[in-house]
Amino acid sequence: MLDRLAPCPGARKPAKRLGRGPGSGTGKTSGRGMKGQGHRSSGRETPFWFEGGQMPLTRRLPKRGFFSLHRVSYQIVNVGVLSVFEAGSTVDADALIAHGLIRRNGGGVKILAQGDAPKNLTVKVQRVSGSARKKIEEAGGSVELIK
Repeated sequence: MLDRLAPCPGARKPAKRLGRGPGSGTGKTSGRGMKGQGHRSSGRETPFWFEGGQMPLTRRLPKRGFFSLHRVSYQIVNVGVLSVFEAGSTVDADALIAHGLIRRNGGGVKILAQGDAPKNLTVKVQRVSGSARKKIEEAGGSVELIK
């Protein structure tokens, strides 16, 4: 049985023999055409954004805005979502990750005030809006900011 194993018909093609005379169909220029950058041995190594020497699109379009290298991104969690925690529990990044409310590598956590705050939570996060802090403390909880 093993002696009859073979690839499916058409699965294996013979290698294209380049530059082996006019009768082969790929003689002389070896299928690369006549002139131009692709004719050379290193011509196919140009990056995909290269436009043949004309001014590239990324340089033709105007640039707007600024992106700070020191920007800190925060994952947003609303106060109403904290109702999944039991009263008296501590809410920190690990607890939020365990409940699937934030991603592991998404940066810091910021609590916003949408929804109603659950009773008696201790919240330890990087940022809290003023109204969210007020709602949590009115419900009997406390807020600690961590670095």
